Amino acid sequence: MRVKASVSTTSVSARDGFEWWAHMVGDLVMPVSITSPYADRFQGSATAIALVDTDVSCFAFSPMSARRAAAHIRRADPEQYFLFLVHGSPIGIEQRRNNSLLTAGDMALFDTSHPLDCEFRDEGRLSRVSLLRLPRAAMPLGQDLADRLLGTALPSRTGSGALLAAYLNGLRAQADRCEPAELRRLGGIALDLAATFLAAAGDSPAPLSAETRQQVLRARIRTFIDHHLSDPDLAPAAIAAHHHISVRLLHQLFRDEPETVGATIRRRRLERCRADLADPELRHHGVGEIASRWGFRHQADFSRAFRRAYGMAPSDHRRGSR
Repeated sequence: MRVKASVSTTSVSARDGFEWWAHMVGDLVMPVSITSPYADRFQGSATAIALVDTDVSCFAFSPMSARRAAAHIRRADPEQYFLFLVHGSPIGIEQRRNNSLLTAGDMALFDTSHPLDCEFRDEGRLSRVSLLRLPRAAMPLGQDLADRLLGTALPSRTGSGALLAAYLNGLRAQADRCEPAELRRLGGIALDLAATFLAAAGDSPAPLSAETRQQVLRARIRTFIDHHLSDPDLAPAAIAAHHHISVRLLHQLFRDEPETVGATIRRRRLERCRADLADPELRHHGVGEIASRWGFRHQADFSRAFRRAYGMAPSDHRRGSR
């Protein structure tokens, strides 16, 4: 019996890595649509640990956004719950209209039978998560309880949450040293710990204040913007529609922030262009090509915006960087 199976984008070309990753996630977890500012140089690795009645999957990958829509569910639904444990950069998650921003050490539950949005924040490093598959028959969750827990940050630093997190980390480190009979028992223990953890979380939910919910939503929106800068149609209306809010509410969320949503999009695009123009590995790409890569439709508009922001033309910045 093969206990661990590992795969990585290093097995394919840089050009094919992003598409390969999307297919791999669809096969190992569930079909989703993903986008990433690193699609042309995407990095990712996954390790699946078979535990007979369940399994644990460990992922490390370039920052991205993942969306599971109704069409994905109609195409393939394994009808499973998944618990995931965050190891690295923050993750924004939304399911059943619950919004949360998860940091390292947090856990959350999602259901493959409902639409799901995840944004993995770009902090200059790979995102890392572990997933524990939970067969519905093994999780005595009523529908009301499940809907309340989905997409929320679950208390994982004390009690059964801390035990479960430590157990998952231990499985990841020791599974390949275990015999099949041990793995069957270990999988059963993981399911029991998960059931206990979810029951405890359901008994004492910690509702978020309105202010905290707004902070979480703003953080998710900023992450979404960073992951979709290359889309020339990225605008307040598209952002509001993706997050199931009105454009008016979107602007209200950023009313007390240093800049508007539109200004945030423009600034982040200019920052990406400025970095690419200074990158010697991209010296063969024209200024217009780089501007288009980050969502500017017209090179003239980009040049004017760049000059206003940095006091020089894009071509002058490129020559000075050399």
